[in-house]
Amino acid sequence: MSDGMKVLIVEDDPNICDLLQLYLEKEGYNVIQSFDGEEGLAKYYEENPDFVILDIMLPKVDGWEVCQEIRDDRDIPLLMLTGKGESYDKVKGLELGADDYVVKPFDPKEIIARMKAILRRTNPHLNSHENIDFPQLLINMKEFKVFRKSKDINLPPKELELLYFLASQPNQVFTRQQLLEKIWGFDYEGDVRTIDVHIKRIREKLGDELPYWSLKTIRGVGYKFEVNLGV
Repeated sequence: MSDGMKVLIVEDDPNICDLLQLYLEKEGYNVIQSFDGEEGLAKYYEENPDFVILDIMLPKVDGWEVCQEIRDDRDIPLLMLTGKGESYDKVKGLELGADDYVVKPFDPKEIIARMKAILRRTNPHLNSHENIDFPQLLINMKEFKVFRKSKDINLPPKELELLYFLASQPNQVFTRQQLLEKIWGFDYEGDVRTIDVHIKRIREKLGDELPYWSLKTIRGVGYKFEVNLGV
């Protein structure tokens, strides 16, 4: 999985950069370092990395802005680092499109494990390549695309996998913890609110729900993809 993969680290602490580079290179990754947000964006465009490790508190351009610009450019696996542990920062990072979030201080082995988990779930080659077709909604896993009223909707891999999983088992209720384990993996240690953030983004992108199907919140439990084709 790591063979030849290029990782951009945007972190203003050279010691952290060097430590991460040491561990990443042992795993077979090619590492690019940058020490402020402005340089990080420049190297992102120059080097076209496969993965980004991004600190939030950066000189010149902060990590929030860097994350937003990268997400506006393309959907690349992105792990955010910060010295803050407040839930606000975690939720904001996830809303901007970060795939995961690690609070300093951390064990470099944890970063490697989180990276591998992200890469597993953002890999478009899922076990199933079947299409799911509902009125005005087509989920094409072979091409990794979603069509709403024949319009191509851009969903990042984790959002698409979550939608596909729910839609492939219509009318079945899943808890947030079950969804975390199914989509993010048993080794994911993030907050269950990750599910709420991603469901919210999916709903916003799909637009108004039809009477035939909808993403339903089951209060106090979780979510289901509700289907009523008899309407």
